[in-house]
Amino acid sequence: MAFLSRLAAGLGGLAALALAAAPAGAQDFPSRTITLIVPFAAGGPTDVISRIVAENMSRTLGQQIIIENVVGAGGTTAATRAMRAKPDGYTLITGHMGTHAASVALYPNLAYKPDVDFEPVALLAGTPILILTKKDFPAKDLKEMVEYVKKNEAKVNMAHAGVGSVSFTSCLAFNDILKVKPTSIPYQGTGPAMNALVAGQVDYMCDQIVNAVPQVAGGTIKAYAVGTPERNPALPDVPTTTEAGLPAFQVSAWNALFAPKGTPKEVVAKINAAAAAALDDETVRKRLLELGSDIPTKEKRTPQALGDLVKSEIARWTPIIKNAGASAN
Repeated sequence: MAFLSRLAAGLGGLAALALAAAPAGAQDFPSRTITLIVPFAAGGPTDVISRIVAENMSRTLGQQIIIENVVGAGGTTAATRAMRAKPDGYTLITGHMGTHAASVALYPNLAYKPDVDFEPVALLAGTPILILTKKDFPAKDLKEMVEYVKKNEAKVNMAHAGVGSVSFTSCLAFNDILKVKPTSIPYQGTGPAMNALVAGQVDYMCDQIVNAVPQVAGGTIKAYAVGTPERNPALPDVPTTTEAGLPAFQVSAWNALFAPKGTPKEVVAKINAAAAAALDDETVRKRLLELGSDIPTKEKRTPQALGDLVKSEIARWTPIIKNAGASAN
C-alpha cells in the first residue's frame, strides 16, 4: 500500500508538472526565430504584404520572422509543407484565396483541407481585383467591354499567370458572370502575363491592383473597374464594378496568416495580437495603402473571422471552378 501511495503521488506530481509546463511554454513564446512561408516568388503581392507586416510583427514579438519563399503548384506545395510542420507557432504560412479556397476544386488530390488542417491566425490585407484590357481594346467602359466579349467570345482571349493563380481564378468568376469561355492563355507568372497585355498580345486580364497601378496610371493598359464596394485610393478614377454596371463581380485576393493544426491557442493569440498591432501601425498602413491593399477592420482580424472566411470562400469558388471545367491536374 505504501508503494502504491508513493506511485500515485509521483504520478500526480508528474501530471502537475506537465500542466504547469504547457502554459509556461506558451508564455515564453517566441524564444527563437519564426519562419513565415510565402507560397509564391519574392516580389509578388503576397510576398510584399508578408514582408511589410512581418517586419513590424518581429519587433512586437521580440524575435525575427524569416520569410521563406516556397513556390510550386499554385502555392499548394508550400501549404502542404506548412500543414506538416510542427504545430508550435514557429512555422507559419501566408495563405490566400488560391491556397486556402480555390485549391479545393482545382486540385482533386489536394494533400490538405484548408478549413481543417490549419489554425486560422489573422487576416492581413486584401488586394482588390481590376478588370483590365489592352490599351486599344474597343470599348469605352465596362458595359461596352462586357458586350464586346459576349459577342466575340470565339475571338477574344484572356491572359493569366497559370492555373490556380489569382488572375486565373478571378477571371473565371468574371467569365462565369458573363457566361462565356474565351481562349485562356497561361503565362509563367503575373509579370509575363502583364507584359503580354501591355504589348497588346492578349485582350483582357483580371489581376490584383498591386500589379497594375503603374501600367494603368501610365496609360499602357485600360482598367474598367475594381471589384470592391468602394473605389481604391491608389486608382481613384477607376469606378467600382457596381458603379460600372457589373455589381456581381466582387473579388479581392485576401492574404492571411495560418499555423499548422494543433498550434496552442495561447500562441495563436500572441501571433494574432502582433499582426493586429502591425495593421494599426501608421507606417505599415501607409505602405499597404500605397500598394492599393485593403486593410481589414478589427472585427475581421480574429482567428474565428478568418476561419469563417475560409469556409465561405471554399463554398464560393468551388462551383465557379467546376462550372468552368478547370483543373490543375
